[in-house]
Amino acid sequence: MAQILEHQQEGGEALHNRFSKDAYWHNRGDGVLQNRFGQRCMLVTEDFIVGFQLALEEAVGDAAGEIMYRSGFNWGAEDIVGFASNYEEEYGYRVSESNFGAVLESWWWPLQSSGWGAWRFDLSKKGEGLIFVDLYASAVAKTLGNVGRVVCHYYAGLFAAVFGYFASRELSGIEVQCYGMGEDYCRFLIGAAKRINAAQFWIQEGATASEVIQRI
Repeated sequence: MAQILEHQQEGGEALHNRFSKDAYWHNRGDGVLQNRFGQRCMLVTEDFIVGFQLALEEAVGDAAGEIMYRSGFNWGAEDIVGFASNYEEEYGYRVSESNFGAVLESWWWPLQSSGWGAWRFDLSKKGEGLIFVDLYASAVAKTLGNVGRVVCHYYAGLFAAVFGYFASRELSGIEVQCYGMGEDYCRFLIGAAKRINAAQFWIQEGATASEVIQRI
């Protein structure tokens, strides 16, 4: 994950969210790549992503999606806790004391800078217990191409964990449309497990993303 950098402008005022590849990646020279906070990172090629996906599917079959989801969820749960601590240190405010949209963008922007894609979140149905996330240029789906199915399970878990952290309860996530199905972008639905399970049922029955959203 890319990291927030602090840049001093004339007069000493701190400017935040300044990104530079050379500044937030640190190559120790022994094959170890770290970010600003000392977390181990790796750069991978598109061939690696394709090979990893195919190898996992070959090894465990239909369970590959659930494994990717849980991996994304576990990473997101750990990452957002670290982010909240770093955010408070950087800005002097807790995430709960800050504008929610600004906090979300501060969390995602380093990921976008690292190649995870651009996003747009929709909180208009938050009062009904639903959050929508649109993802553009998914690292997984754009690499695999149109394979006729959803492939961004990792992101679904990631978003579920992060929004669950802010909601102070466990949430679930599902991808309801995907670039891997020929769509222009990927769309995720985040909510309580009962509603996400219902969405999963309708998707298996062949419902489109808009139909799923209407039915739940």
